Amino acid sequence: MFDERSVLKAMMNGDTIYADIFTEEKTYTFIHLESERIEKLEKGTDKGVGIRIIVPWKTYYGSTNSFNEGRIIELAQGLNRFVKNREGTFEIHEIKPIMSHYPFSVTIYPNDVEAEKKLQMVKHLESIVRKMEQRIKQVRIQYRDTKQDVTISNSDGYRIHDNRIQLILSIFIVGEENGEMQTAYEAIGGFYGFDFFTQETIETLAMKVVKRLQGLLHAREAPMGIKTVVLGSEAGGTMIHEAIGHGLEADLAMEQLSCYKDLLGKEIASPLLRIVDDATIPFGRGTYAYDDEGVPSAKTTLVEEGILKNYLFDRFHALKYGKKSTGNGRRDSFRFKPIPRMSNTMILPGSDDPQKIVASVDEGIYVRKMGGGQVDTVRGDFVFEIAEGYTIEKGHIGDMIKNATMMGNGLMVLKGIDMVGNDLGFGIGTCGKDGQGVPVSDAQPTLRIPEIVIGGRKGDNM
Repeated sequence: MFDERSVLKAMMNGDTIYADIFTEEKTYTFIHLESERIEKLEKGTDKGVGIRIIVPWKTYYGSTNSFNEGRIIELAQGLNRFVKNREGTFEIHEIKPIMSHYPFSVTIYPNDVEAEKKLQMVKHLESIVRKMEQRIKQVRIQYRDTKQDVTISNSDGYRIHDNRIQLILSIFIVGEENGEMQTAYEAIGGFYGFDFFTQETIETLAMKVVKRLQGLLHAREAPMGIKTVVLGSEAGGTMIHEAIGHGLEADLAMEQLSCYKDLLGKEIASPLLRIVDDATIPFGRGTYAYDDEGVPSAKTTLVEEGILKNYLFDRFHALKYGKKSTGNGRRDSFRFKPIPRMSNTMILPGSDDPQKIVASVDEGIYVRKMGGGQVDTVRGDFVFEIAEGYTIEKGHIGDMIKNATMMGNGLMVLKGIDMVGNDLGFGIGTCGKDGQGVPVSDAQPTLRIPEIVIGGRKGDNM
């Protein structure tokens, strides 16, 4: 190993205002099953060191798999080539250690479970879905567990250690009826031990994805036009993650690359909306005790009664703009510099009964599951697939629809929401940005959007 003080001393020269060392050891298991065949089984360890200096206002970053002190100091000296006025001395006489603590516990660590047991679970899931539906043509199941030990030592004189666990199990199925193919996808997981995967949990996952596929194989084409849409809490917070979440990350919001730039303290949404990013939620997929810069995790209020209260900050942008980091500096691994990222982002529940929200719509669309989509953060425009949707006719959920999309503008949609349910549903995923992926979750209650554009293939009328 190496002496952090010696490395930090080599990094802190001249105009450098901050430096840190990110040490990571990650053990993982990955299983990929494709139609009764195990395509990939990986079990491995990845470890290394990433070092960073901040010079107003640039970041210089390097990484290595070596833990040799001389090699790391050599890497630090390489970064210092970009620093002006390299004279001066820097000393840290003592580094204060801080250990992470979680208010919840993991019972069975996934890395302590033999690979054969994980393989059996994956094969069992495939067996269940195939028995449920004979029209299935393809099944893809992916399982991943990760144990990540990180240590962040910085020029402020702290050494922070965090130990994180993540599980995710996803299933994608393809079915065919009369020559037409349809697909369904579902994923579960979070900051759990392997005991999360009970027989009931596996069966519920299978039933949910198969039921969705069965509905799509008999669904009608989606009606097109401007419709009233009810987003069910089961849809998770995909829309809020994409349509507003990314636009509130400080690297976009503070650098004029977001439609939410210069709007702090202003009304950007319906007064019914309260939006938070909370990395402290027990068992959340986006949960951590400290972010990847050693800042304690927090619950950050982004929108309160429609008023924009804050952005999501990492250290770099907090230093640059005289703000406080919100604990959202995250990175894929030691090979990447930290950037502002969401954790567990959600619209908080309101006071409306979800059933009454549906009953209030004479003609519209009910969305139970969102699919993938695209967002232009500068203008706020988005388009999402509707993975599972239904017509609403005279206050009742009707026929299932297929091949539907939902298009709109984040600012306009947020301001238009006029009913907020008293329920809450979560979705999980891996969020990609700047070539990095980090685990996240999102959540929302049932929401009513009075007007939004629905796209389809044939444009059936309701």
